[in-house]
Amino acid sequence: MKSKSFIMLALGIVFLQSCTNKKTENNQTTDSVIVNKIEKTSFGTLPDGRRVDQYTLKNANGMEVKIMNYGGIITHWTAPDKDGKYEDIVLGFDSLAGYLTPPPYFGAIIGRYGNRIANGKFTLDGKSYQLAKNNGENHLHGGTMGYDKVLWNAESIEGAESALKLTYLSKDGEEGYPGNLNITVIYTLTNDNALKMDYAATTDKATVINLTNHSYFNLSAAKKDVLDQEITLNADRYLPVDKGLIPTGELRPVTGGVFDFTKPTVISQGINEVKDEQIKLGGGYDHAWILNKKEPKELSLAATVLEKTSGRKMEVMTTEPAIQFYTGNFLDGSLTGKGGVKFTKRFALCLESEHYPNSPNQSAFPSVVLNPNEKYSTTTIYKFSVQQ
Repeated sequence: MKSKSFIMLALGIVFLQSCTNKKTENNQTTDSVIVNKIEKTSFGTLPDGRRVDQYTLKNANGMEVKIMNYGGIITHWTAPDKDGKYEDIVLGFDSLAGYLTPPPYFGAIIGRYGNRIANGKFTLDGKSYQLAKNNGENHLHGGTMGYDKVLWNAESIEGAESALKLTYLSKDGEEGYPGNLNITVIYTLTNDNALKMDYAATTDKATVINLTNHSYFNLSAAKKDVLDQEITLNADRYLPVDKGLIPTGELRPVTGGVFDFTKPTVISQGINEVKDEQIKLGGGYDHAWILNKKEPKELSLAATVLEKTSGRKMEVMTTEPAIQFYTGNFLDGSLTGKGGVKFTKRFALCLESEHYPNSPNQSAFPSVVLNPNEKYSTTTIYKFSVQQ
């Protein structure tokens, strides 16, 4: 009996050691999965007293992305040059105050409808809706209090890749739009130096929706303007605009003109082509290009930007049907950003993945209507690498 008891005790010890080892192994696995924790810091206070937080996402390579819960704004975003030096490649401000002035939408989530809606008006299911006219006679980027100006709920997601989950309930009637819209935006910083943006939304009433991000990129790290940066757009057609920058409805081929970026082209090559009516109307490039896709909603390459001095290369992939290429035409030097840098004309470029501008008033354009029991879902990825 004594021998049998000894054997049973020994087996119990072995079993406990085995469980302890498995727990240790699991803990080690968990620890190795979490590359970097997300740092949360205060970034100031809104006029109504609400605190604004900034979240810092990091990956194993050294890339950092800082995001506020105010407007979902990307305030900082570092990328390596050919010498491995990480520098900030987006425009922004050193403090919250800069983002509270009349905005150029630096780094923000844009909605409920990104880009322009003619006359701030559309009709849906036989009912007319009047939106704010905050861009001349037109509605721009969600109105006077778009998603760039709201305080989002934020939740850190730590794991193999750091992520920040933002949620917001846009109430029925907000800025004139119908339907209670529940929105989720997840920013994920991947270990191959990409920032993935996943947008999702549901509604309890038919509405229109077109979400995007409005980061202003300068791959020279704000050392000079973007005119000598090289861009490629995977698009054979673009949307000409009228004097209010509203698409005319024409889908115009880019072949042979200054809107042809099907091959790598330096931005300065056509931006001052005064003989081109569209360049004059936009003050440069401020147009939507229709992306070449094998099938709708596929995640495909939309644009590539190269800054040759630093070697920084950015690729944009999206499920969206179009991309707005904007060359900072309205920057005029009146804004001073991070590090005391003045933001002069064409000091940055934007590549906003989206549906077509003014789609609610153009039946021939892809639909932007979201109905109850449907889910809005899009993905856009900005990936960085180096070209020696």
